[in-house]
Amino acid sequence: MADQMEPPRTRIQQKNRDLILEGALTAFSVNGFRGATVDQIAEAAGLSKPNVLYYFASKDDIHKTLLTTLLDMWLAPMIRIDPAGDPLAEVMGYVRAKLEMSRRFPRESRLFAYEILQGAPHLTEILGGSLREIVDTAAAILRGWMDQGRLARVDPHHLIFSIWALTQHYADFDVQVRAVLGPGHDPFVEADPFIENLYRKMLGV
Repeated sequence: MADQMEPPRTRIQQKNRDLILEGALTAFSVNGFRGATVDQIAEAAGLSKPNVLYYFASKDDIHKTLLTTLLDMWLAPMIRIDPAGDPLAEVMGYVRAKLEMSRRFPRESRLFAYEILQGAPHLTEILGGSLREIVDTAAAILRGWMDQGRLARVDPHHLIFSIWALTQHYADFDVQVRAVLGPGHDPFVEADPFIENLYRKMLGV
C-alpha cells in the first residue's frame, strides 16, 4: 500500500509501476518468490532492471506490494456484504464473486496460495491484523442473521473458509480439475450451479 505521505504519481510513473507489478505476477507465478529474479521481472515488464529498482527498492518490496494489492482486491467482495440486505442473496453474491475472481485471476490466486504455503512471510502482520478484522466483521454479520433465524446456523468463520477453499480450488488446482473433467468442459460454468445449490441448501431456512 502506498504511504499516505507519498506525493501523487504521474501517469507515466503509475503506468511503469503497473507494468512492473504485472511482470512480477508473471515471474512469481512461474518461478515462485525464490526462483524469480529482478531481471526476469524487468524482462516481463519490458523495462530495464535499473528502471524497476527506481520504483521498488528490491524484489521483496515488489512481492509485498503485489501481495498487498492482491489481498485488497480479494477482500473487496467481503467488505461489500450488506448487513441490511437479504442474507441468502448477500452470501450467494459473495460466493459468485469469489468464483468469478478465481476464473478471471488464476495467477493471482495461485500466487497468494503459494505465499500462504510458505508461511506467509510477507503477509504475517496483515493476516493477523486487517484481514482478521474484516473476516471478523463479516462473521459477525452472518452470526447476526443466524441469530435472527434468517440463515441456518453454522460456524460463520468456517463458512467463510469453505467458500474460500471451494471457489479458489478451481484456480489453484486448475490443471487437476481440467484433467479429471476431460476435454469439452468449462469447470467454472459447471461449478456455478453446483456451488449455488450447495450453499442454498446449507444456509436456507
